[in-house]
Amino acid sequence: MKKIPTGADYHIPVLPQEVIGGLRIQPGKWYVDGTIGGGGHAELILQAGGKVLGLDQDTEALSSVKDRLAAYISHGQLKLVQANFRQLSEVVEAEGLAAVEGVLLDLGVSSFQLNEADRGFRFDAETLDMRMDQTQPVTAAELLARLGVKDLEQLFVDFGEERYARHFAQVIADEREVNPITSAKQLADLIYRISPPPYRRGPIHPATRVFQALRLAVNAELDSLDEVLPQAVSVLRKGGRLAIISFHSLEDRIVKRFMQSHEQLEPITKRPIVAKDKEVAENPRSRSAKLRVAERI
Repeated sequence: MKKIPTGADYHIPVLPQEVIGGLRIQPGKWYVDGTIGGGGHAELILQAGGKVLGLDQDTEALSSVKDRLAAYISHGQLKLVQANFRQLSEVVEAEGLAAVEGVLLDLGVSSFQLNEADRGFRFDAETLDMRMDQTQPVTAAELLARLGVKDLEQLFVDFGEERYARHFAQVIADEREVNPITSAKQLADLIYRISPPPYRRGPIHPATRVFQALRLAVNAELDSLDEVLPQAVSVLRKGGRLAIISFHSLEDRIVKRFMQSHEQLEPITKRPIVAKDKEVAENPRSRSAKLRVAERI
């Protein structure tokens, strides 16, 4: 049987104090964590006296959080629901909550998913799955195998903003004719080998943007983000806070424009909050994190 990791084993929440401060936790009030993942942020909200309705589409993540935070569940402070956050307003209504004090969305891959080698999110994984919801039909390996060169190139441009999209797409198409690409390790090693030397010496792995593009496509993440944002505002009471952590420019751009243009929102953060050097050293995942907060008026 697979060991369920503890929170200490796999999850360090990014920008923890900034998130709690941004949400302005009020004891006894309800908060929605639309991407509960390993439960790190939810636990901080609970420790501050708040109550949490936690959503996640990943059954393994929910099972782990249920075990780790069982005491809060038994005391009625934590409710867990398996759902994509695009179902946020529906879930809030089903749980009988008229309005909530805050909504948190920590976008991207959770530490739980990154640390599960069989999920295919890591560069060294022997699979190439990338589905956050394991009931979804198409894996990253299947997507990579079926798309033509032009479609792959467009995918890497649109969802990865990859400068070598055309080159990578062509080499991948050539490679799969001889050797089907079925693991994250195969894909990461291939892209590393064919990348220009300066790209290999950069601050991130050369395959980062390709992996991002595949993950976004497999999970329809940008579509989900577009859908959840107005729902998040609709479930907030006046004075409630919306806090969103993004990890790349595509997400941050969507969040920024939404917060600035929505007539019921007042941005609290004029610029995104980023991790300080100390946090980045202790938790490298926080390096690319950007937190934006807005208040419902």
